[in-house]
Amino acid sequence: MSTVSLAQGSSDHRSILISSLSASYAGLVAFIAVANEGSFARAADRLGIGRSAVSRSVQKLEGQVGARLFSRTTRATTITREGEQFYENCRPGLERLQQALEDMRDLRDGPPQGQLRISAPMGFGRTVVAPLLVAFRGLYPDVALELLLEERAFDLAAERIDVAFRDGRLEDSQVIAKQLIPMRMLVCASPAYAEQHGLPRSIDDLAEHACINQRLANGRLQTWDFRSEGKARSVTPHSTIVVNDCALMMQAVLDGQGLAQLPAYQVCAALREGRLVSCLAEVEPDDRGHYLCYLSRQQLPKRVRAFVDFVTARIRALDLDIPLGVPAAPLADERVAASGWA
Repeated sequence: MSTVSLAQGSSDHRSILISSLSASYAGLVAFIAVANEGSFARAADRLGIGRSAVSRSVQKLEGQVGARLFSRTTRATTITREGEQFYENCRPGLERLQQALEDMRDLRDGPPQGQLRISAPMGFGRTVVAPLLVAFRGLYPDVALELLLEERAFDLAAERIDVAFRDGRLEDSQVIAKQLIPMRMLVCASPAYAEQHGLPRSIDDLAEHACINQRLANGRLQTWDFRSEGKARSVTPHSTIVVNDCALMMQAVLDGQGLAQLPAYQVCAALREGRLVSCLAEVEPDDRGHYLCYLSRQQLPKRVRAFVDFVTARIRALDLDIPLGVPAAPLADERVAASGWA
């Protein structure tokens, strides 16, 4: 049998099962209530419906199973042998349904628990998200965490992602998105590179420099984004080094191999310590952010709400911005004049 026919058979079976349960549900509820209460009248009171409605539902169920489930007289209602057997067969399923309801109440009312599936871009995930997970687990030990690091944007519903971190400009209107912090993109170089080659004064000057870039998951090179004279401008400079990992790109910049446009969270420590210098601050883009995304605000599981609140507070408390007053690196023509080449 082919895969398609197997899938079709399974779908047909589920449809028949759903149809059968839908037709029998009212009768099953009424039957269980009468069996537990020993009376149609008391069962009706328990269910909050009329006695005649309970009687009709049980009669319909008896027609479906082809057996009398209760013996009724003007003085008493007793369950038949067939009714007892049917009740015993139904009881395990009813107990599982009751347990399922109790488990859901525990998830709603008890401490956060269960599996939490998180996705994040590799750089932000390694540098910012991963270090927070130990502290979160310390607060919520009953929550199991799975962190997936990839540059592509996950489909939250199809891939069962509870929380996703996303960088840049958010275009997916199907998710709830909370901006954690602005995403500053800085053109950086090592002091040694700046001393030897100078730094660009304008976006067009990038063509005269060695540039380091990242190959995205879709195969394209990362564009360098700027805002010049109030308008967005994107360029893809000629690259002397291309990698598919932001950590490798950062290392190449630290090694003096060229310029790269990098997010502030990745370079802020190196800028403070003088291991990197930045340039083109006047044309830095201002329309990006680091976002926390999830599917709905309605009936959010406690584990998701706890994680969202925790990382929002912790990430906003981090000092991930660039320092003010970073020592200026030499510009290109200043480097030439100093060397006597002018």
